[in-house]
Amino acid sequence: MEEAVKLENFMEWATALGISDSPFINVDKDELQCPNHRQASSCLGQTLSISYFPNAGGRGLCAVRDLQKGQLILRVPKSALMTSQSLILNDHRLSISIPKFSLSSTQILTVALLNEVAKGKRSWWYLYLTQFPSNYDILSSFDQFEIQALHSYVSTFLGWDINWQLDDATWAAEKALEKAKMEWESATTIMEELMFKPHYMSFKAWIWASASISSRTMHIPWDAAGCFCPVGDLFNYAAPGEEQVLYGDLTVADTGARLDGEQSDAQSLRLTDGVFEEESAAYCFYARRNYRKGDQVLLSYGTYTNLELLEHYGFILDGNPNDKAYVPLPSDLHSLCSWPGDSLYIQQNGKPSFALLSAMRLWATPTHLQKSVRHLAYSGSPVSNANEIIVMEWLAKKCRLVLKSLTSIKEDKSLLSVMDKEFESAMELKCALLGLTDETCAFLKNNNLLNNEIIDLPRKAIRSLDKWKLAIRWRVKYKMMLCDCISYCITVINDLS
Repeated sequence: MEEAVKLENFMEWATALGISDSPFINVDKDELQCPNHRQASSCLGQTLSISYFPNAGGRGLCAVRDLQKGQLILRVPKSALMTSQSLILNDHRLSISIPKFSLSSTQILTVALLNEVAKGKRSWWYLYLTQFPSNYDILSSFDQFEIQALHSYVSTFLGWDINWQLDDATWAAEKALEKAKMEWESATTIMEELMFKPHYMSFKAWIWASASISSRTMHIPWDAAGCFCPVGDLFNYAAPGEEQVLYGDLTVADTGARLDGEQSDAQSLRLTDGVFEEESAAYCFYARRNYRKGDQVLLSYGTYTNLELLEHYGFILDGNPNDKAYVPLPSDLHSLCSWPGDSLYIQQNGKPSFALLSAMRLWATPTHLQKSVRHLAYSGSPVSNANEIIVMEWLAKKCRLVLKSLTSIKEDKSLLSVMDKEFESAMELKCALLGLTDETCAFLKNNNLLNNEIIDLPRKAIRSLDKWKLAIRWRVKYKMMLCDCISYCITVINDLS
């Protein structure tokens, strides 16, 4: 009930600021153009409504009527955007302190956000801040156990220099944590000058604020840190389809810029998501496709793999068309082609990427013949049936070798089925996990749940359980791509044999 009251108060606050989903908005005068106009009782209700989607992102926005692609569905005035600029202008101490220090745009917004949160109910943004989550699941919030859970080796010896996806995941998590610590440490001096209370100066508070920025801000042209957009940040994520992938810079998470020299085309393209529009001094959101009444209305943040979504937003998608899997490649392959290393991957459907196939076809060709077939390989054409079979056999073998070194998909899914149950007490969770695997025992030990004196399930353990599940779900998706690649390779081999 308390959460419902907070949401109701927030929506009243947002309505008073001029945020609206009305289809009759005049973007030049900020007035409604319908006859007998009256002030709307809520900023939502004419196009969108808040709803809960348990299997698709949780709380989100639902269409209350049929919507057409490109239709304006929400408008948030510039004055309602929470930015570093707006926070600094309305806080004298902050405006004096910020220029004294060499901080990045993200650090400035992080400090400004913590400064605002510390004000509590005295903050003008208080009703909006009550809608922020109390914790996040982005990679920088993972502890060492949760980072290690991104991979689970059956064997530690793989016979090659491990420079591939699972270790990339660990590296990405450790790098995110290290970056957050460095930014926090370099900002402690200004937080001391602003006389932050110990709670708001803690690394835990910094992680929360930086995670809020990473997962909730939207692009604005005047600040690289972005802005917080009340109501606009209620949209859940949809991965770009094929038509959006080519124009990822038109999404909220990226630049929002129009294609040079193609004004009319860009005008239609930018109508598929959201963008800050200078002419109307507002953040405007548009339907990215046609929606029927009752559908969840989604927003594309940009083109991300599941690992990148986990790093920046704290979730993964079950069917992410932009996901990628990397496997160890021959050491001499990179010297044969100009393709960048991150373009040599297995796609979400199991097929090798264009660049990976091109490079592998050239690599599988005898050295003295490579020059004569280079044009075929670079154009995406098979060099020969025999060459194609060699490539497919090599990829299938490599995928099998990687999978052999890891826990199986079946084992991971079985573990997830146990973890997805509702646990009422620490003892109940302990009984469910104890003795299953070395990993489950490590979780119990990491969260001090082996102690029989603990009765209630600690919040820290619940949060760790959620992040552990995310890590396992991510590694399952990775392994499934390798399995699909093996199936694809076998099909190609059979067709050519």
